[in-house]
Amino acid sequence: MTHEHHTDILIAGGGLGGVAAALAALQLGRKVILTEETDWLGGQLTSQAVPPDEAWWIEESGATASYRTFRELVRHYYREHYPLKPEVAQDPFLNPGLGNVSRLCFEPRVGVAVLEQMLAPYRASRQLEVWMQHVPVAATTDGDTVLAVTFKSLTSGDLRVVTADYVLDATELGDLLELAGVEHVIGAESQLQTGELHALEGEANPLDQQAISWCFAIDHREGEDHTIEKPAQYDFWHQYQAPFWPNRQLSWNDLHPITLKPRFRDLFSDPVVQLHKGDFWHYRRIFYKGHYEDGLYPSDITLVNWPQIDYWLGPIIGVSEEEKQRHLEGAKQLSLSMLYWMQTEAPRHDGKGYGYPGLSLRGDITGTEHGLAKSVYVRESRRIQSEFTVLEQHVGVEARKGLTGAETFHDSVGIGQYRIDLHPSTAGRSYIDVESYPFQIPLGALIPVRVENLLPACKNLGTTHITNGCYRLHPVEWNIGEAAGALAAYCLEKGLKPREVRNSRAHLTDFQSMLTLSLGFELQWPEAFRMLASPGF
Repeated sequence: MTHEHHTDILIAGGGLGGVAAALAALQLGRKVILTEETDWLGGQLTSQAVPPDEAWWIEESGATASYRTFRELVRHYYREHYPLKPEVAQDPFLNPGLGNVSRLCFEPRVGVAVLEQMLAPYRASRQLEVWMQHVPVAATTDGDTVLAVTFKSLTSGDLRVVTADYVLDATELGDLLELAGVEHVIGAESQLQTGELHALEGEANPLDQQAISWCFAIDHREGEDHTIEKPAQYDFWHQYQAPFWPNRQLSWNDLHPITLKPRFRDLFSDPVVQLHKGDFWHYRRIFYKGHYEDGLYPSDITLVNWPQIDYWLGPIIGVSEEEKQRHLEGAKQLSLSMLYWMQTEAPRHDGKGYGYPGLSLRGDITGTEHGLAKSVYVRESRRIQSEFTVLEQHVGVEARKGLTGAETFHDSVGIGQYRIDLHPSTAGRSYIDVESYPFQIPLGALIPVRVENLLPACKNLGTTHITNGCYRLHPVEWNIGEAAGALAAYCLEKGLKPREVRNSRAHLTDFQSMLTLSLGFELQWPEAFRMLASPGF
């Protein structure tokens, strides 16, 4: 059965960019249909189970007002619903998991609850429709305009055809770019194309893409046995070692992503509670039992998104559906194999033999029966060919030798900060992890070279393989989506096209004023942070 719908703004993809885009458009008075492939909103933060990687100075600067609201609502959720110790609840910078990777580590379900809370008022008024478990399967275009997008329900099989004045692609892989024939790039560009210091020296390689990771949550109850069934591909992963890796994939040995020197880091040996230091247990811990009275909770809960589960044996974009599914299954098997190895063969930190059978897969935390996250963690998407492309020369410290700070963009629609952090690739390359300056998000990177009414709303904006490494994280994706939603609403209000907003000084100034005054955007970094290189770990 096929149903027809119309809305002002259609947003495909309910990740952080999609939700932020919806919030901006809704606040500016537009009707929105938001679709999501899974049954959870939140993308990398929730269904992919990745605690937020944020700007080093996130508590002071580096996010929009709505993202700050989201962060405070997460803290409020714990204060309101969890029996925290009084002194913990009173901490204005409460970190529920006390993980080392971020100043705010928390359970995926809490992220879902808060996002739903932020959208709830617009659902009640029917200004917003949210379609869960729907995927785009076709798009109809007329010249430079996307007329309609067809979605398929994963539960009923029904089709829904949506016409909209503006279409935003917030899917994890940039699916609408391919369906609508929007000019885009995948994989790694060459130095000849971009002039970037760390781009490929030879030819561009579309199939050179960052590793994916199928994350999972675990707790640990010493003395119990929660060993899973041996995974089907365990024997392969038990023996596998990449040419650039210092040991077998299933070991406590990996590479330091910046120095590329071998390092040893195990589960419990170094519980240093400082950002980016310590053992794996404390690295991405999302629930800390020490925040509660002794004995109330049996264990911490930590999130496994570690080098050992980076899957780089093949890409999932630009290949057949059969090959894509094979690699997705391979990523699942790698993660399950890592868990099984930890339960049965991993050298223990206390010298008492091998294996931690007390490690328990927490599918209840990630919302799945198989125990892993609902979706694979995707670091790299299709990227639009845009009016302006962000290059390493604009943000990289080494690439801007002799200059201080990142490039200043006259058309800034937000800011972000993270290292240029690329995980090992499907072409057999190791990490690229280099310093970058706190940067701006240029509006030109959100505007396709040709299509007039489709906008990118997550990590599918106009970056390169290299600069995607610092534009792909949680608060930046949120900012990109929110800017796209605001731009679509502004264009509808003013009767303009996105490129007309960017290329008119008067319209651009008016739009930027709306972002800052009505939506609480930050368009430039305070001078205290602007020239500081992103710290490593």
